[in-house]
Amino acid sequence: MTTDLGPFARTRRWTRAHVLATDAVLALGAFVFMVLGSFADPHGPHGPTFGTRAPEPFSLVLMLLGAAALVLRRRSPRAVLAVTCGLSMLELTTGEPRAPVAMCAVIALYTVAARTDRPTTWRIGVLTMAGLTGVAMLAGPLPWYAQENLGIFAWTGMAAAAGDAVRSRRAFIDAMRERAERAERTREEEARRRVAEERLRIARDLHDVVAHHIALVNVQAGVAAHVMDKRPDQAKEALAHVRDASRSALNELRATVGLLRQSGDPEAPTEPAPGLALLEELLDTFRHAGLPVRVLLELGTDTGPLPSAVDLAAYRVIQEALTNVRKHAGPGAKAEVSVVRVGASLEVTVLDDGGDSADSAPGAADPGGGHGLLGMRERTGALGGSCFTGPRYGGGYRVHAILPVV
Repeated sequence: MTTDLGPFARTRRWTRAHVLATDAVLALGAFVFMVLGSFADPHGPHGPTFGTRAPEPFSLVLMLLGAAALVLRRRSPRAVLAVTCGLSMLELTTGEPRAPVAMCAVIALYTVAARTDRPTTWRIGVLTMAGLTGVAMLAGPLPWYAQENLGIFAWTGMAAAAGDAVRSRRAFIDAMRERAERAERTREEEARRRVAEERLRIARDLHDVVAHHIALVNVQAGVAAHVMDKRPDQAKEALAHVRDASRSALNELRATVGLLRQSGDPEAPTEPAPGLALLEELLDTFRHAGLPVRVLLELGTDTGPLPSAVDLAAYRVIQEALTNVRKHAGPGAKAEVSVVRVGASLEVTVLDDGGDSADSAPGAADPGGGHGLLGMRERTGALGGSCFTGPRYGGGYRVHAILPVV
């Protein structure tokens, strides 16, 4: 938070950098005004007059000492206040005509009030007002009810109040600046957190796409290499599946990576994200790879469409679970997919029987794996759902995800 001072900005910076020089200029100005004020007579025959009286040499010395003390007002504010109050009391009791030496004490009291807390301000302020006014009324040459004595009380009171107001304003500005800086830091941290979440989401999508399609390509390429010499027709069919899987992988990678483009890029993808509407196409890719898959889909007809995030998450969970079955289950494995909408939740279940290796489980054959299961849990957890995975009794593996719909 910055304060625009316009043409006074340079002067403000200079005064902050040269405190002693600034206070010296103020002290000189106070001395000049005190000397000029000592030539004014408020009790002239026809009202206030100027030049009809002159200050005594002793009063000039007191004014000079008081002004000199003001040079150090910001370095030792309380000591300067004590010195100026002492000089003022000396002038109030001996000066005739009286010179306005108390102006130094007024400036010093303002400085103390502007640089300390409120309780201290009022304690010192009341003590200064009572001390100067009491000396002026009881020990001065003028009657106790003279307006000059009441003027001392008023000026010291206004100095304390003005200093306290300035201190309060500075504290308010500092608080506003600190709040703005804290809000700026919080905004930056929130932006970094959202960027990290978006990167994690894109990483999950990339993992799902690559793991699924590359696994299918690997299987079909192995089939093609195995039957190339004896059954070329079946090898051609397997290679056609490799081509389709690789094309699908490229399309989904292009769509996912396109999210990283800037908003003004003309080539940003506009295709909708995959969802349960494409579930049959997904299952066909596994069936072509030799994994029999049965499906049960019950979404209801009067409950409305699924939220896009839930639809995508359900699709990705099924894709990752079946990819793990194809990669890690034994030969002859079979899978079952169930997608059922129950009230305010969507339950996705993927089961396999383990094939000929009933003790195998997704991830067991790949010691460096495990990111797929973690990605499913993170994806469902980001939507407020849950995902449970584990081996089935008697062999095989089970993936069960619950996604909130509302």
